[in-house]
Amino acid sequence: MKNWIQPLLITIAISGGVSAWADHHWSEVSYQRIPVGDHIYALMAEGGNIAVAVGEEGTFLVDDQFAPLTKKLLWEIEQLGGGTPRFLVNTHWHYDHTGGNENLGAAGTLIVAHDNVRKLLSVDGHLSALNVAIKALGKEGLPVITFSRDTSFHINGETIRVFHVEHAHTDGDAVVHFQKANVIHAGDVWFNGFYPFIDVEHGGSLAGILAASEQIIALADEQTKIIPGHGPVGSRDELIHYRDMLSQVLTTLAALKKQGKSLEQVIAMQPIASLDAEWGDGYFSSEKWLEIIYSGLEVPR
Repeated sequence: MKNWIQPLLITIAISGGVSAWADHHWSEVSYQRIPVGDHIYALMAEGGNIAVAVGEEGTFLVDDQFAPLTKKLLWEIEQLGGGTPRFLVNTHWHYDHTGGNENLGAAGTLIVAHDNVRKLLSVDGHLSALNVAIKALGKEGLPVITFSRDTSFHINGETIRVFHVEHAHTDGDAVVHFQKANVIHAGDVWFNGFYPFIDVEHGGSLAGILAASEQIIALADEQTKIIPGHGPVGSRDELIHYRDMLSQVLTTLAALKKQGKSLEQVIAMQPIASLDAEWGDGYFSSEKWLEIIYSGLEVPR
């Protein structure tokens, strides 16, 4: 198992409740810093990957992992020359990307996200596929500014475009493009190296995550550094390889669904088992992944 998969396994095992925070060995967690641009870094620990950009006009943050890690995260940012983030963008609503929202919001950080992210963070929720209950965030943790399509930031000499990709990992995904630095944070549109979790229950779809991957590929070139939601920082070529896998799976499963095959029949057929050796070393085998994504497939006309 690749060593960067372990945080995902831990993420999925955590229920999001107070007891989970108390039981987990947060003191043992450490961050990995990866420079991806001029004063722009990927930070990796437990949960979704973070991007941070520091400069005289303030610190810009993308996602914030778990609440118990906020102090460590702020210490890491301080070591990079930054301070309490001026802006925080949530790429989507899942707790391994928004767990620090309340801490940062209370500290004065302005939180920005898609409209649907605020809606989902405002109420108690549940991820049936992972059997995870998620408590609503308090006022301090909710996005103060929301957008339906896109928005832009102009800070530290950089233009940062944040745009919505529809029905991809969820119904509220945002991709963050540091245009001058040629860096993209893909959020959970990209799980680099393994099958992606697709939150079909909350508007995600295989077709949508494929289309979102195409949008990011169109923005990138050979020099672009792309930060995935999970997995190592990657390149356009690696994202194309992932896109090709998604396309193959969608073509295969859509044909089976058009034939009226049930989930049980499809699992028995093992139509994508040959991909497991390369893509099944995260949390999901192809069988488990099919259980999650097949119900969300649209039947082709």
